[in-house]
Amino acid sequence: MQAGWRIGSIFGIPLYIDPSWLIILAIFTFANGQDLQVGYPQWGPLMAWGIGFLMAILLFGSVLLHELGHSLVARSQGIKVSSITLFLFGGIASIDRESKTPGLAFQVAIAGPAVSITLFALLAVLTYLLPPSGPAEVLVADLASINLVLALFNLIPGLPLDGGQILKAAVWKIKGDRFQGIHWAARTGQVLGWSAIILSAIAFLNTRDPGTLWIALLGWFVLRNASAYDQITNVQEILLQLTAADAMTSEFRVIDADMTLRLFADNYLLETTQPQVYFAASDGRYRGLVSVEDFRSVERSRWETDTLHTIVKPLNAIDTVAEKTPLVEAINRMETDKLLRITVLSPAGAVAGIIDRGDIVRVMAEKLNVKISAAQIKRIKEEGSYPPGLPIPGLAEAAVESLPKQE
Repeated sequence: MQAGWRIGSIFGIPLYIDPSWLIILAIFTFANGQDLQVGYPQWGPLMAWGIGFLMAILLFGSVLLHELGHSLVARSQGIKVSSITLFLFGGIASIDRESKTPGLAFQVAIAGPAVSITLFALLAVLTYLLPPSGPAEVLVADLASINLVLALFNLIPGLPLDGGQILKAAVWKIKGDRFQGIHWAARTGQVLGWSAIILSAIAFLNTRDPGTLWIALLGWFVLRNASAYDQITNVQEILLQLTAADAMTSEFRVIDADMTLRLFADNYLLETTQPQVYFAASDGRYRGLVSVEDFRSVERSRWETDTLHTIVKPLNAIDTVAEKTPLVEAINRMETDKLLRITVLSPAGAVAGIIDRGDIVRVMAEKLNVKISAAQIKRIKEEGSYPPGLPIPGLAEAAVESLPKQE
């Protein structure tokens, strides 16, 4: 669910404000108002505070245009932009997936700073056309400076900043590996984040100026998001290494297809209250999946004579993947077709196993060396949904773009 308040849309892209945005709006208004009262006492407090507030609003207008630059270039590449959100540290465009090539990724990354540089140039020219030292000239000049700082700050080469995205695209182009690009840019972001925190701490100890702690807050933001990029990339790389065979289990039962529906009910359905997966076989061959729902739709008067052959769903009529199918493709199939599980077939066409969301979480936890209890896996299997905060479907959808294309 999208956090924050929706305040409208721009070019069809929903626009949100995070509650933290109100904090920075108040801080900028206060700081600007104080500075203007000192620098231009002839204006009076009301005008100084009014211009200070307007400057804060226009700052975030500039941030919005910056993010819109990213968004429109991404949309031109066929990428869905879910939203733009203004928050404590500026703004963020929620882009649905990665660009397909390093060149296209560079275009998306550079678009925001390009907008800010263009705004700086236009506002700088406008400054010379306005009466000197007047409220309009001061407002426009400060806004020009803000856009220049916004562009230069975002060009710092570390994720999550635009410069980090540019570095990622460059390494991707040189190495031919998108994941290497992300790791390089993320680790650069981590170094920059720690450097900002350490320098801020040193400055505060030397000056006792609380304003120096703002740099530490920015450093923490960069560090946290750079680390998140790195962790998500690790998950995607592991997902791409796994096949359906790595995640499948044998948590199903093979039963005689020649069995009557009465025997099936008495010997299997009545013996357990837990949902089971049944495949029917006869003459040494799998005949298909036995659907309990289809069984229940058969009139009881036919249970004594009808066999499982009458309700079985052939393997070619159900959702299946091969053992060698990349796990990300199996995950995408399950999400697209709203499946609780998917059947895995051996090269000979026999049932090799089944995969549900619990199996996917289990194998991912094993590969990431994360402990997860059997009770948690069981709950995921019963609920048929991933735990909150674990965006496996989105990561799989993004990772599948990195799979080799089939000729």
